[in-house]
Amino acid sequence: MPDNDDLTDGERFQTQVAARAHVNQLKGAGALDWGMQSRLARIFNPGTNRTVMLAIDHGYFQGPTTGLERVDLSIVPLLGYPDALMTTRGMVRSTIPATSGVPIVLRASGGPSVLKDLSNEQIAVAMEDAVRLNAAAVAVQVFIGGENETQSVHNMTRLVDEGQRAGIPVLGVTAVGRELVRDARYLRLAVRICAELGAHMVKTYYCAEDFDTVTSGCPVPVVMAGGKKLPELDALTMAYNAIEAGASGVDMGRNIFQSDQPVAMIRAVRAVVHDSAKPEQAYEEFVQPAQHGSS
Repeated sequence: MPDNDDLTDGERFQTQVAARAHVNQLKGAGALDWGMQSRLARIFNPGTNRTVMLAIDHGYFQGPTTGLERVDLSIVPLLGYPDALMTTRGMVRSTIPATSGVPIVLRASGGPSVLKDLSNEQIAVAMEDAVRLNAAAVAVQVFIGGENETQSVHNMTRLVDEGQRAGIPVLGVTAVGRELVRDARYLRLAVRICAELGAHMVKTYYCAEDFDTVTSGCPVPVVMAGGKKLPELDALTMAYNAIEAGASGVDMGRNIFQSDQPVAMIRAVRAVVHDSAKPEQAYEEFVQPAQHGSS
């Protein structure tokens, strides 16, 4: 039944107060559908608009990578620390506890192994399966300058179209072949193409010179790829420099799960990304005590 007339009188409607508009501050997300924005808010901490992703999808093309031989033992204990986990549907269903609550960025492209031309990927996951797994986003490799460049770009655009219908964001992952140079000129090209063709966020490598032009020239969040294993302080310094140059977060794998102190390392990375801690400060607060057996 409707309210009695006397219950609709008075100041309950706050007629003198204008309706409040809550604008999404995440780069490029303000005009997206509600479901898309909600999923991105699961990946990017709304308090900082940054993310610490833990990448463990390496096995989809290179098998049991060092540190990922037993994901149940090496990764599951870390699930309370990352903002999101980048992984495959096989690992989600077999190993990642549904009760962990960690948002999943689902690897959705694949095909060749390390024994073949990696650029010859196809879409490997139907969007309806990503929905079934409650994925926060899907990820697709894009090989700008690679032998199968057009095919990989088409993989991404198909997923963008399907993601728009399902409300699932797409992470374009720029892949750099052995013959290509990871400099700002190439990275600007790669990330801009991904964004122009609809990727809602882009993962790419860091370059020491002019990385700020890579991030500023991209209208959606740029997430730095961790790359090969580095000494812990060097990895923290790279993450810090990327954030200072405009990156919206990091997606680290080997620099965390191949560390002798993975919990301490991911806590240090979080301090750098979300608290703007200097790399030396994060290293001394988290990594160094763990190396010496302190809590």
